[in-house]
Amino acid sequence: AFFMHVPGLVVIQPSTPFDFKGLLKSAIRDNNPAIFIEHKLLYNTKGRVPEEEYLIPFGCADVKRAGKDVTILATSYMVLKALEVAEQLAKEGIQAEVIDPRTINPFDYETLFDSVRKTHRLVVVVEAYRTGSVASEVSARVHEALFDELHAPVMCVGAADVPIPYATELETFVLPSTQSIYETVQKVLSYQKH
Repeated sequence: AFFMHVPGLVVIQPSTPFDFKGLLKSAIRDNNPAIFIEHKLLYNTKGRVPEEEYLIPFGCADVKRAGKDVTILATSYMVLKALEVAEQLAKEGIQAEVIDPRTINPFDYETLFDSVRKTHRLVVVVEAYRTGSVASEVSARVHEALFDELHAPVMCVGAADVPIPYATELETFVLPSTQSIYETVQKVLSYQKH
């Protein structure tokens, strides 16, 4: 969110090896300043990476999983957790659409808005603190643009607003988990307008 606030700075957060290569090559070739945010837990992620040259344009989100019941927008490592939750929901007959923005600035609101118009529900998942986060900004923009399309308020999942603890058990408690994402999706799905 700090870097998103800098006008003209490209902010990149890939979640897959394929996206990593395509976005890095685009950043090298672009004349604008760019920051490439790598999540250390993604270093062991395996995936298809073509040897041939390819570029992924900035501001072009990727629908990692199609669905019709709820949209989950997740960034970086949280994309993998969102996909796990979508898999769990599929076993219950719920089709979640998972979107990875890939770049935070520029942000592909068009792809997100199209998805929300289809599902009418949105959960935004970031690993950062919720206060003043990318999730807060996305939530505000969706409420402004698509208020009448929403069947439930946009809900966000992020880290608790506390310093990240050193102990593994406490860190796990503070950061978003598949369980916290799942529970938030269930809240959005069960929301009843009065």
